[in-house]
Amino acid sequence: MIQRLIKLYDSAVALSNYLKSPLLLAIRLYWGWELIQDGWGKLHHLDKVTDFFTTLNLPQPHMTALGVSLLELVGGGLFALGIGTRLIALMLFVNMTVAYLAAEPEAFAAILSDPDKFTAASAYNDWFATLLILILGPGYLAVDTLLRRFFRKTDPISGTQLDRV
Repeated sequence: MIQRLIKLYDSAVALSNYLKSPLLLAIRLYWGWELIQDGWGKLHHLDKVTDFFTTLNLPQPHMTALGVSLLELVGGGLFALGIGTRLIALMLFVNMTVAYLAAEPEAFAAILSDPDKFTAASAYNDWFATLLILILGPGYLAVDTLLRRFFRKTDPISGTQLDRV
């Protein structure tokens, strides 16, 4: 009976492992598209974003607004496609952390004391999505993975890695 339960559990784990990459792809596509839209909107209302960043006392609010807008627009596209994924995820994660700390510091501070307040913050979804991809990687369904497979081949006889470049 125990062996049967272990086998059933192992089958469930194997099935969930097959779903990991499609889930990571869905996260990258959804939040990548959202970041693209946010960046595009910020670029088209740069004066309003600059004014908002001024009220937050961010350094060089116009340049910061431009940088954040471009990071979200271009970074969101790269994030969605899975190009330079972990580097882009790190940059976006830092960006969202700064957004949390600057715009909603009480919500960020409530991460342990009031999780509902923490998760209700506007930066939470983007922050969490970029954290997931940063830690778990882009999955098999990403340009990064395709490029890695193309440039790093395994010798069929010895099993050692062969570089194409």
